[in-house]
Amino acid sequence: MNRNFSDQDWLDSLFPASRTEAFFDALFGGAEEGAYDIRLTCRRVADDRLDMAFELHQRPGKCLACNLTYGLPQVFQRHPVLNVAGVARALADAAGWQDMRWELGRTEEYSRELHCIPLTVFRA
Repeated sequence: MNRNFSDQDWLDSLFPASRTEAFFDALFGGAEEGAYDIRLTCRRVADDRLDMAFELHQRPGKCLACNLTYGLPQVFQRHPVLNVAGVARALADAAGWQDMRWELGRTEEYSRELHCIPLTVFRA
């Protein structure tokens, strides 16, 4: 491994807060309509896989639980602003992996204020 994947500053540079704003701007025509902020985090690192997550943090005055977060993995997978494939490639590059595959898991609800979408990058 060439990188400390628990370095939150590096993860924030890989998936900056501005990407959340651009995502909601593309979806709704205005970033202020978004109910949550998206943050890439590290869960676990192994020799052949990276277990990451997109955390969805409820914004003040918004209702994360009222939003349809369970269909989001499919949206995340295809949305060009989020570019999950590019994020996965950057993570694999940082791990020193040439060949990889990635997948998004189902939305996990930890609380009314925090939902997560697992991202796993596998060494191929």
